[in-house]
Amino acid sequence: MTRSKVEFANAQGHNLAGLLELPGQGKPRAMALFAHCFTCGKDIAAASRIGRALAKHGIGVLRFDFTGLGSSDGDFGNTSFSSNIEDLLSASEYLAEQYQAPRIIIGHSLGGAAVLAAAQRMPSIEAVATIGAPATADHVQHLFDAKSSEIRELGEAEVTLAGRTFNVKSQMLDDLVQWNTPDHIGNLRKALIIFHSPVDQVVDISEAATIYQAAKHPKSFISLDNADHLLSRAADAEYVADMLVAWSSRYL
Repeated sequence: MTRSKVEFANAQGHNLAGLLELPGQGKPRAMALFAHCFTCGKDIAAASRIGRALAKHGIGVLRFDFTGLGSSDGDFGNTSFSSNIEDLLSASEYLAEQYQAPRIIIGHSLGGAAVLAAAQRMPSIEAVATIGAPATADHVQHLFDAKSSEIRELGEAEVTLAGRTFNVKSQMLDDLVQWNTPDHIGNLRKALIIFHSPVDQVVDISEAATIYQAAKHPKSFISLDNADHLLSRAADAEYVADMLVAWSSRYL
């Protein structure tokens, strides 16, 4: 495998930091785009392990930090679920210009909800995968409950998420409300596979059922028995990658 750091501009002109993993020899048989979980980053263990495993199977992977996170420019407070979708579109355009257009898009947790929306605007995408994903973006609304009144009254407030403090503005809450139904999933018109653990303590497995019911065929579901939400065990991440390669070969 070869691994290289890349940068590309999003629609607002911010430089987004990415990591591109390619097979060691020959041209990738397909390129994939990976969207990380809410407030995480491209270097989270699950994203790294899945990226390496896919590259071993001949699939190139671009994972990147959304605006205002990790090594990417911009202010997280000015972002929203919709801006994450726009960042994914910018990443897709970068791959198409510099390498080859992505044919697979993968999203972990809220990143999964984002790829379900973004893939509809990416003609090159043929296969979509979600991992521990909620059906709707407003699933994360509860994370702001303690500060929602302050955010609404003052326009912004500091919120602690996963042990880190972020400045959250009312535009983020407004945007989440706009993505509060799974209706758009029925318009996906791409092959879809849903990975979810029945013991996920962050996103209940009922969310996977909602996604599956909203989507049209071809669609598949794989249960990640005993896996935690972040796929912290290497074996779970590698299992996802192996199953994703086998499944996607039917559509690529």
